[in-house]
Amino acid sequence: MAFVLFLATLCANRAAADVGVILDESLDTSVARITGSGHSAVYLSRVCPESPIRLRLCRAGETGSVISNYTSLGEDQPFEWNVMPLSVYLYGVEDPAARPIFGLPKIKHALEERYREQYLAEYCTSESCKTSDKAEWRETVGATLSRSVYIFVVNTSVEQDLAFIKEFNSRPNVNHFNGFSRNCATFTRGIVDSFFHGAAHADYFNDFLMTSPKAIARSFTHYALHHPELNLRVFHFAQLPGTIRRSTEARAGTEQLFRSKKLVAPVARFVPWLPTAAAGSYLLTDRFNPEHEAEKHPAVLQAVGDPAIGAEKLRAYGSQANDPGTQLRDTRLQIDGTAEEWKQSHEDFDGLMEEAIREGTVTGREYFDHFAKDIDEKGTLSFDSHGALWLEITEGGRTRQVGASADDIVDPSSDSELAYTLLLTRTDRELKSPKHLRETMAEFRDNWQTVEAARARTLVTFATADKSEPQRTPMPLRARP
Repeated sequence: MAFVLFLATLCANRAAADVGVILDESLDTSVARITGSGHSAVYLSRVCPESPIRLRLCRAGETGSVISNYTSLGEDQPFEWNVMPLSVYLYGVEDPAARPIFGLPKIKHALEERYREQYLAEYCTSESCKTSDKAEWRETVGATLSRSVYIFVVNTSVEQDLAFIKEFNSRPNVNHFNGFSRNCATFTRGIVDSFFHGAAHADYFNDFLMTSPKAIARSFTHYALHHPELNLRVFHFAQLPGTIRRSTEARAGTEQLFRSKKLVAPVARFVPWLPTAAAGSYLLTDRFNPEHEAEKHPAVLQAVGDPAIGAEKLRAYGSQANDPGTQLRDTRLQIDGTAEEWKQSHEDFDGLMEEAIREGTVTGREYFDHFAKDIDEKGTLSFDSHGALWLEITEGGRTRQVGASADDIVDPSSDSELAYTLLLTRTDRELKSPKHLRETMAEFRDNWQTVEAARARTLVTFATADKSEPQRTPMPLRARP
């Protein structure tokens, strides 16, 4: 999974920590439906939370934090920012092995409530903070359930991190959010500039005098490319498949006006020349694609420093292992996959579907929408002692439970048929997703192994349940590299 690769990267060279600009895709809610701007935050690999409002150096085994601000966090005091562990920000849990595998509104809400009880109890006691959906501390928990996330990362020194912690902890943490002049993007710019002066800046022309998250990511990327010693890498964490509305690509101002059909007609009616001017400005000066940057600067390259991963890579590179260009190309293919691999993945899944229909596990692909809606409406969530999610469904007087976390979906206690159906639903939605919402081929290979394990359990269950039937012979699946 992406986070496992991320951990390998962090462990490869702890002497050089990281600061990263986070670009979250846009949610189809509220004013974001018009602006399409997304959200901006900051990742720090050597800085961790002492509390949600205070920083410290990370201890052994910790993988950093995310500092974020919003219009209003909704807590008892008007804090400007909160800091949370990276895995909590991405997946809503401390241990990435316990991350959810499917995005349901009730799972997102359960993770938010668990975070509030464990981390925010001292800062969130009012009824509005505890219950209001408008309290934006909720957006800091499990971001990948509701949108895709990019992190543009460069190296920092211990001295830089210590200076930042000292300076940031001494500043008043009081909210002065303003959509035009003090928004999440200007907050990110201020932090990044404290590490590298002038590394991030606004694009007032293309963003109509505002600072957008995409402008910060774009300018930070350009700065890093002009300073190769900073070692730019880009991580992409795709939105989890599920029933939560899909996020959309974050856009700058002129880009949104150029590409949004909702805006072009009404704007052209009152200012006829503006859409044409916006299109020209965007096409000439503002084109920036986070997905392309993630492909050009794949973060997993750094994981070659890990002995196990390094050996695997060197075997793949063969006699050309010392050619940086070959390494980069091969790494891109290893992460993103080729068109042929994705085509084969569709064919492999079609084979699984034919078998599942024949065995009566599902009735067809239309069944997945019904199944996802059913578990969202009827399922009851609980956490085990390790913080992993479990989902219980009661039908016809029978209660079944299935692991909803990555490590527990094929646990012996997880209902084999429910687990397999949930993984088929997940894979179906993954293969239908556009690239910016689709996991990488490296992740897909990893998840495919879980699908195969769940399938094998299901076939054994069927064979055991009906001894009068001849035991089913598993359909051969193409071996994946």
